[in-house]
Amino acid sequence: MVAYRIDRRSGVATYLQIVQQTKHALRLGLLEPGDRLPTAREVVEATAINPNTVLKAYRELEREGLVEARRGLGTFVRKTLGSAPADPDSPLRGELADWAARARAAGLERDDVAALFTSVLDELYKGDDL
Repeated sequence: MVAYRIDRRSGVATYLQIVQQTKHALRLGLLEPGDRLPTAREVVEATAINPNTVLKAYRELEREGLVEARRGLGTFVRKTLGSAPADPDSPLRGELADWAARARAAGLERDDVAALFTSVLDELYKGDDL
């Protein structure tokens, strides 16, 4: 099961953080079809956010066809995303971890590393969003 972490200083709407974290878990294979998402009550207890915010996030995920709500049972994953290697022994993951460690050793903060990585991805995948 996924455990949501809310960053109130990020500037990203809380419901979008839940959507993004769920998609991240789907891409890494941490959530698979048939898995149940935490109930709104469980998320509220863990994060101290409004239940309507959780429900809004789950509705967005449902609208995108990623989850389905089953009355009285909860919200379940319908499909996964991507095929990123979640295995800690994956060569790609290992190389990325080594690169991130070098970036940190060079004095880059987490946000700097994320910005650098995002800019490289944006350049590499330019035009793929069309």
